[in-house]
Amino acid sequence: MTSAADNDVLPALALLTHRIRVIPASPDQLVRAPDSDLVFVDARSNLAGAKALCQILRTTGLSVPLILVVTEGGLTAVSPDWGVDDVILESAGPAEVDARVRLTIGRAATAPASERIQTSGVVIDEASYSAKVHGKPLDLTYKEFELLRFLAAHPSRVFTREQLLSEVWGYDYFGGTRTVDVHVRRLRAKLGDLEGLIGTVRNVGYRFNVHEEDERDLPVTAS
Repeated sequence: MTSAADNDVLPALALLTHRIRVIPASPDQLVRAPDSDLVFVDARSNLAGAKALCQILRTTGLSVPLILVVTEGGLTAVSPDWGVDDVILESAGPAEVDARVRLTIGRAATAPASERIQTSGVVIDEASYSAKVHGKPLDLTYKEFELLRFLAAHPSRVFTREQLLSEVWGYDYFGGTRTVDVHVRRLRAKLGDLEGLIGTVRNVGYRFNVHEEDERDLPVTAS
């Protein structure tokens, strides 16, 4: 496994038999790091920096699980948009650390293959958190990608702003529905001539428009 933190970040880890590599917590170092089973990210003293690092790692294609090491006070700041697979307190004992490592790696190994959505000139790859329009990469934020992915995974289905807040931002998000409108506007601007893929249903919400001939390329999703 690879650790993005210092030796004292998770003391109990040193008591286990897992092989550990300590790597500076920077995207360029981690992306080029040797293969690993999972990555621990130190978020004890710099929550904002750790969040940004986790999101960058996901958007640059890191596919192994991420476990966030936090203080008890830092737990309240962690939310779904961090893109981590689990969190653990710095004071966790060897048994808990070992259990979380085994369970996290096990979930990753048994998880179904990520969908690749391709339709109307747009390709969305969940595995690498990337999206392209006519072969050109889109420079999306984490939430813009999640919004595009969610809408494209449910073609032609209309979602209210409240539903999108719940599905994309999480049930614990306290912002208003205006957030959805702002992200839709930015997403449309980045889609360029394909901005019409994100359709507005007046007085209801938004949907992903798709041409009939493209429906065969979309994944089948359960309602």
